[in-house]
Amino acid sequence: MKIRLVLFLLCAVTTSYGQKFRMLVLAEQDKNHTPYVEAAKPWLDELAKKNNFAVDYYHNADLITDDFLSKYKVIFQMNYPPYMWSDTAKAAFEKYIEQGKGGWVGVHHATLLGEFDGYAMWNWFSDFMGGIQFKDYIAGFASGTVDVEQPKHPVMKGLPKQFTIAKDEWYTYDKSPRPNVTVLASVDESSYKPATDKTMGDHPVVWTNAKMKARNVYIFMGHDPILFQDNTYKTLLQNALLWASRQ
Repeated sequence: MKIRLVLFLLCAVTTSYGQKFRMLVLAEQDKNHTPYVEAAKPWLDELAKKNNFAVDYYHNADLITDDFLSKYKVIFQMNYPPYMWSDTAKAAFEKYIEQGKGGWVGVHHATLLGEFDGYAMWNWFSDFMGGIQFKDYIAGFASGTVDVEQPKHPVMKGLPKQFTIAKDEWYTYDKSPRPNVTVLASVDESSYKPATDKTMGDHPVVWTNAKMKARNVYIFMGHDPILFQDNTYKTLLQNALLWASRQ
């Protein structure tokens, strides 16, 4: 157990700027998502510095328990998938969200819901995300126009009514989460360039589940590091992180 703990801690990087509060970042480290993570880190560290909070980066969920999560005011699930979690970690996370012990923001890979790498689907997490299951994605990438549906929500503050995401995979799900969540923005599938038949009709891309006590936001866009050259995307992500942490 001690060896496992040491190895896990070697995967964590901690930054501290006065610690008004602490943010836990679960960051995916596979080859497809590491470039986004590496682009996000300096941006997030600067955001932490400006807003006087601390960031702890981890690359797996092995140490998640009730006590571990009690240190954190918000969890940022940065492309970290909803599988490979231990039963203990799942139970602690579920309690954290259901009881509002802190906030949560997830991007992109956080909705890779289904049976992957020999792991069964985490049904609670699927319900948390609106009862959805991953279906397909645009492997060759496409640009798309995002329509803001709830401009008065704090997460949408300072955003235009429409904005373009230059490059992403645009997941499709077995159904729209809309009946079970509050949709803040959706993508206009007719705007995809290049055009594709991988569509789902009603296609939310930013939403929150008001049934949970924890403030929570899911943002689909989050695959490519080019997003951190996009001021609108950075505003969206900043708004979500600060709102979820009740700042």
